[in-house]
Amino acid sequence: MTFQPRMNNRINGFSVIGGLNRRTWNGVVADLWDVRCAPQAGGYYVADDPRLFIVLDAKGTGNCNIKLTASGHGMVQNHHHQAVSYIPAGMEVRAEIIDVDYVRHLDLHFDVETLRRRLMEDLDQKRIDIPRLMFSDQRFLALAELIAAECINPEPLHDLYGDGLTVAMFIELMRLGGGAVARKRSQLAGWQLRRAIDYIEENCLRSIRLEELASLTGLSQSYFSHAFKASTGLPPHQWQMNARIERAKQLMLKRNIPLTNIAAETGFSDQAHFTRVFRKTVGATPSNWKKASHHRSETRGDSCLHCGK
Repeated sequence: MTFQPRMNNRINGFSVIGGLNRRTWNGVVADLWDVRCAPQAGGYYVADDPRLFIVLDAKGTGNCNIKLTASGHGMVQNHHHQAVSYIPAGMEVRAEIIDVDYVRHLDLHFDVETLRRRLMEDLDQKRIDIPRLMFSDQRFLALAELIAAECINPEPLHDLYGDGLTVAMFIELMRLGGGAVARKRSQLAGWQLRRAIDYIEENCLRSIRLEELASLTGLSQSYFSHAFKASTGLPPHQWQMNARIERAKQLMLKRNIPLTNIAAETGFSDQAHFTRVFRKTVGATPSNWKKASHHRSETRGDSCLHCGK
């Protein structure tokens, strides 16, 4: 389902010029507003999702002052024409506009769970919950101007363009780590790992779709695949291959079955495929492993006879 930001507000003294300009990307909604402000304009806002409130331009007389007060965090005011505020989900913010006739601002609403899955990151909840009001940062403002331009572009560029800009803003905001090699991958929760492994081992003899495993754990396919490997050291398909090999070993030890039949019973396309995977996994061909296993078993049996047990 498409992400829809939810906000409650009680405001007065504002009139929107030209309507709302909105663009939606994967996990982010961008709203661009042009607003006329009456004297003593203001109000309060509270949203179900975290957001960035970015003043791109403010015009008026005197100090051209915008004051924000977040519940429990005091007042922060801005005497400049541009400023950035990060407001966590559920935090009530009161705004007071003084000596301002016109404001152009961009609101970015973040679906944290979608972005968490996309970035495959364990986001720092403390950072998500800490407000940062009315600060100035040229990197944020430069990205915001590009996003705003895309919101009003009559011929929008490829979705990846705006998507990249908004995700870059979120990464900068959360101070996420650098390259994919250095970044720590999220692991599956204990219950997710147990459910996935049990399912793989119960169904290892047939083709298991990644979609099935992701659905069991409530994750996207990409996120599940990376999290499974981070938890086990192996991708899901390799875990399944290992489970098939273990089934094949059990059959070779318990019954005198031709390798062709074992290959078919354990889900391999033919004996050559079975032999190739077995050698790669175990380090020996099935026939050599079977001979060595029988030899070890007979050796243990002789030892038991000699010691009288």
